[in-house]
Amino acid sequence: MGVPPERDDIPKLARPEIRYPAAMSFDHRLPGVLAVAAAAALTTSTAQAREAPTGAADRVLRVYSNNIENLVRNNADGSCTRISGPDHLTSMLVDDNGRTGTADVRAPDLLIVQQVRGTGQATAYADQLSAKFGYPAGTYKAIVAWDDPEAWGASHKCSQQALGDLKKKQTNGIVYNTRTLSLAAGDVSKYWSAGWLKPGTSYRGGAGCTLYKPPSNDDGTTNAHKWKRTSAVAARFTIKETGTKVFAATMHLPEQNGANACAGAGTTGIANSGIHLGADATSLLNASTIRVVGIDANRTNIAATTLSGFGLTGHGAKATSGSRKIDYLFAKGTVQPSSIDHTVSGTKSNHLALYAFIAF
Repeated sequence: MGVPPERDDIPKLARPEIRYPAAMSFDHRLPGVLAVAAAAALTTSTAQAREAPTGAADRVLRVYSNNIENLVRNNADGSCTRISGPDHLTSMLVDDNGRTGTADVRAPDLLIVQQVRGTGQATAYADQLSAKFGYPAGTYKAIVAWDDPEAWGASHKCSQQALGDLKKKQTNGIVYNTRTLSLAAGDVSKYWSAGWLKPGTSYRGGAGCTLYKPPSNDDGTTNAHKWKRTSAVAARFTIKETGTKVFAATMHLPEQNGANACAGAGTTGIANSGIHLGADATSLLNASTIRVVGIDANRTNIAATTLSGFGLTGHGAKATSGSRKIDYLFAKGTVQPSSIDHTVSGTKSNHLALYAFIAF
């Protein structure tokens, strides 16, 4: 049985419930008018505290990275399950102790994502994140490498064709919190191509590698646009409170990178990882103090020191896709320690999310 067509408009969500600290209670002996006034004052102050921008007492940039797989999850029996944006966000966002679903989960600042369908889904996801924290639609904004990439591929390993079809359009994006971050028009670098070893080509230590884009892309019409899912995008943000510059990039490398590290013409990439940064992205990175890069590399054993030449360190060592670690989050800055190895085990995706909370 199929599913309804994908919609990128946002359902009306209930206003978040105000939760009072356990130590607080109302004095029911107050006269009725005073009791109402006290309750209203407490509700207002709680809402204001929830809405308040990050302050000096909490100068932390909250960053997440995840391949959300078009919000379609593959199951072991060959079926697939469609995941709502709010459910995915609840499964991924954590408090300072690495716990999901608690009242202490704070609004994130950056979500580095791979495998979204385009601007429509990315914007819907961003607005669902705004609603989750009681913010107006548009508080979170999204940038993507391709607004509406052409479809490619077949079943995507879903026994239900309609769910498999939802994964045919893929691009990469960054969702950011406009309450804490600003973005200038010239501070976006999109896009640069990944590299790959075209089938039938000799690897020769990387000499056979090429950029994964036309004319060196998949043969045949079925996968003609598959290369677009690996187009990377980066941006440089400014923390409104301090003026600190923040670089963020999202990448999704081809499956072939698992066996043969390729980052472009005749190169295996940084530290033989298949990773490279475009020239414009590198300029934005060099002009930034805090730096984060989230990658689905489709490759295991990429060291935490791989991007050390840019001042970045990898966080999280656990497997992220089945028994393999193929997803990576690199950061430059003072990253808070994590009791769960910066890896969120309950993420409702084929990939586990990574996170880094960075002091500024």
